[in-house]
Amino acid sequence: MIADTQPATLAMAEAHGLNQEEFVAIEKLIGRLPNKVELALFSAMWSEHCSYKSTRIHLKKLPTQAPWVICGPGENAGIISIGDGDAIVFKMESHNHPSYIEPFQGAATGVGGILRDIFTMGARPIALLNALRFGEPSHPKTPHLLSGVVSGISFYGNCVGVPTVGGECSFHPCYNDNILVNAMCVGLVNDQRIFYSAASEVGASVLYVGSKTGRDGIHGASMSSAEFNEESEEKRPTVQVGDPFAEKLLIEACLELMAEDAILSIQDMGAAGLTSSSLEMASKGNTGIALELSHVPMREPGMTPYEIMLSESQERMLMVMKPGKEAVAERIFRKWQLDCAHIGRITDTKHVVLSMHGQVVADLPITVLTDAAPCYDRPSIPVQPMQAFNAKQLTISMPLADMFLTLLRSADLCSKRWIYEQYDNTVMGNTRFGSGGDAGVVRIGDSQKAIATASDCTPRYCRADARLGAIQAVAENYRNLSAVGATPLAITNCLNFGNPQKPEVMGQIIAAIEGIGEACRALDYPVVSGNVSLYNETSGKGIDPTPTIGGIGLIQDLRATCASHFQTAGETIFLLGNTPGHIGQTLFLREIGGKEEGTPPPVDLAAEKAHAAFVRSHIQQGTLSACHDLSDGGLGIALVEMMMPGAIGATITLPNNLPDWQFLFAEDQGRYLLATSQPDILAAAAQKAGISLCKLGTTTSDPTLSLADLRLPITTLRTTHEATLPQIAQK
Repeated sequence: MIADTQPATLAMAEAHGLNQEEFVAIEKLIGRLPNKVELALFSAMWSEHCSYKSTRIHLKKLPTQAPWVICGPGENAGIISIGDGDAIVFKMESHNHPSYIEPFQGAATGVGGILRDIFTMGARPIALLNALRFGEPSHPKTPHLLSGVVSGISFYGNCVGVPTVGGECSFHPCYNDNILVNAMCVGLVNDQRIFYSAASEVGASVLYVGSKTGRDGIHGASMSSAEFNEESEEKRPTVQVGDPFAEKLLIEACLELMAEDAILSIQDMGAAGLTSSSLEMASKGNTGIALELSHVPMREPGMTPYEIMLSESQERMLMVMKPGKEAVAERIFRKWQLDCAHIGRITDTKHVVLSMHGQVVADLPITVLTDAAPCYDRPSIPVQPMQAFNAKQLTISMPLADMFLTLLRSADLCSKRWIYEQYDNTVMGNTRFGSGGDAGVVRIGDSQKAIATASDCTPRYCRADARLGAIQAVAENYRNLSAVGATPLAITNCLNFGNPQKPEVMGQIIAAIEGIGEACRALDYPVVSGNVSLYNETSGKGIDPTPTIGGIGLIQDLRATCASHFQTAGETIFLLGNTPGHIGQTLFLREIGGKEEGTPPPVDLAAEKAHAAFVRSHIQQGTLSACHDLSDGGLGIALVEMMMPGAIGATITLPNNLPDWQFLFAEDQGRYLLATSQPDILAAAAQKAGISLCKLGTTTSDPTLSLADLRLPITTLRTTHEATLPQIAQK
């Protein structure tokens, strides 16, 4: 008997992440017990990571269509048209569990995997982003995890030669034992040269290309679909090992082969490796697939069918070729010094048949692995938002200057320069704005057109009210793109939650999805791709709900864009939007009031849409010289962030309807801070549009923040702002 063909047992199934009910269902579906290889296929394809079995019924509620959407959810990535035959391909995915176990390789291969999702559709990657969540800075593991993750991201992205132009990073005790690493990639493709994964031509050759298969990453998909415990670090062998130089060769080889019109369909080998790539291609094409596993290029001797099918070795792709084009692929991949092997054919059986040295080791109907995967409507408890917090309960005695400095040195609001300066954001030569502003801006080829991109989520809002927190994440992302002059077009998401088998967690998931849907419908901002990462728990303790939103916007003329910092002295500073003074769940309340209480700030989606349109219009007209959206830390932090890059000071006078600290650090939504040399034009336009515009002061050549009796030099602000993160990383 060939290894791994013995009949499976319930104990074996449970070790693979399948429960008794699922194991019984498998036996009924195929009319017999599966063998170990077949069980491996089920464990991968029925895992949460691959089947979305806890969220499929809810994700269908999201809006996914618009005139500019070419491809919505269901493929490797979403695609939107930006005109002139250009299309943008983008997606965000998680690599949370691997990055906690092995931070360098976990984060590095997260970047490699999301890159493959993009270029497998024919697109050249043009931008990378990441959203990182770590435990509290004082936790003993945080320095190691922070340094390892950032090093892994920079290593892979810099070596492969794609700019990292944006992202976010925050810290909270809920991530102490389960960090989050979400990676996003954006690519550019001709809208007539898009490649899909459906393998529909019977008899076509199946080629394996890229790096050799090893034993790294086995059980990666199932490991990412389970909680952590005290033995989590023993799972290091399930973490893949990345080679960005091989990935660069793979990108160029694939794009060159695509230009030869030789490929019928293509799929990267991501989670579950050869299993998911082969089965998804055949399933989408309504065909079958037969593979001879002994033909798979292997870097380790004696690999079994089980290991070959579950390996998640990196930098590998599966292709279905047009008849007679196999030699073209072999020539191109030989040129790029990568493996290219004929490992099977597309069949009309609608079965997956796996052989090893000619002996069949697995034979299953493809539908039982894909269409028949469980789809659960899990029990849920509706989310009960926290009670509102009354700012009048606070007694604030700290001097205003100390408030600014305390917030600026806090882990969430401190400068992230230590992180983003490790990333190459200028490679490829088309980056207009990189990290550190509201959104990354990347020019399209040699045109004047550009795309803007950003990622956003405020987990503390989502913990207090998952639905409203998710609405705010979409709205903030919409503001960030609008603040640089881009018209927001579509989003991807990465939904990071705890154990969906807990009704309270399932309630958070449902509420967050409903919130995303509500915001996206109101803002004409469809969801075109995404990822769900569940079981982000360790020993029963879960993370805060973290539905990360990645957005894409279009700038028609790069000359009509706007920086997020002050450009010159003598300009008028305006605050756009109302400030009722919401303090609940703010960083001010947490860092200075010592409380994590209250509801998130309300979001008026109609106002968000109107304010963003007003801002974009005046950026395009050249009325604004600087624009920055208000989010964490409110007006006070946004003001300092606009001052520091150009060392341009500001003299400010605040309205007297609220205490200064409340007006400065409230986190009311839908607001922007603007600078202009044409204040009368801007004020008249705001009055005509019915938009609140409050004059705050002027920019100055004196590099100081002046506010009533407060004088804070920019040098002091900058030193405080930039000291924290290097100290955390070096502990």
